[in-house]
Amino acid sequence: MELAIITTQQVLVLFLLIFAGFVCVKAGAIKAEYKKAFSDLLIYLIVPAMIINSYITEFNERIFNNLISAFMLSIVFIILGLAITLIASFKLKDKNAPIAKFACIFSNAAYMGFPLIQALFGEEGLIYASAYVTVFNIFLWTIGFGMVSGKTNAREIIHTICTTPVIISVIIGLVIFIFRIPVPKIIQQPLSYIGNMNTPLSMIITGILIANSSFKKLIKNKLLFFVVGVRMFLIPLVCLFVFYILNIRGTVANIVLLLEACPSAAITSVFAVQFNYDENLAAGTVVITTFLSIITLPLFAYLITSVI
Repeated sequence: MELAIITTQQVLVLFLLIFAGFVCVKAGAIKAEYKKAFSDLLIYLIVPAMIINSYITEFNERIFNNLISAFMLSIVFIILGLAITLIASFKLKDKNAPIAKFACIFSNAAYMGFPLIQALFGEEGLIYASAYVTVFNIFLWTIGFGMVSGKTNAREIIHTICTTPVIISVIIGLVIFIFRIPVPKIIQQPLSYIGNMNTPLSMIITGILIANSSFKKLIKNKLLFFVVGVRMFLIPLVCLFVFYILNIRGTVANIVLLLEACPSAAITSVFAVQFNYDENLAAGTVVITTFLSIITLPLFAYLITSVI
């Protein structure tokens, strides 16, 4: 119950930051097209700095073992989410089905998940969350990218994975953590300052996205309701049931479950534009699932503490 209350408080804080981005766009203080520049800043600088900074801590065997568990659980339950989506969409023939499936499989673990995990579990929680996002990115740029693009060029996929900032920063962080490399304060402090920008900027970007969307067009698309049902309810509940059956407990399990329960990935909209899918559908999945997460994430946190 305590986790649910804290989650509710933190989600409301995140919602206020989203609202700030929304108001800035509507007031003309920020132009909607700024979201690309803000997203690049987040992906290429802020999130990597935050991840590396989270690994700058004294080596602890318990944390290391938990980190391995986080990687393993992330693999299992991202695959589970993929399987659930493919089964649920077996008869889906719409031309926009690939982008809808993508929105179901991949959660907003970096934008929405990292701020939430940092608030709930602190710097140690971010280490475990980075394991999830590393696995997430590998699946996203292999299966996910192939799904929406129709491309399966192994060389391009490997190059994309190896140059993804999140994965590079996790490798750097792991080297620092495992080999106990001392990091001077003059380097750590800027990393900390930059990393602390993650929560407000990621939520402001979400607010910009919401301000630029048409709700009337969104709610007319049947695929949107399919995505909402699978992404926000079916996948989290099945994962929770599996955790319960397998008797998986603890902080790492809670973090993986919460990240798997996050709304649709923000990159869904980017891929829709890039590969000529319905942009309103893609934006709608991100916007509507983000709004719903204000209710579903605290509810899911309550179920986590009640069931497992």
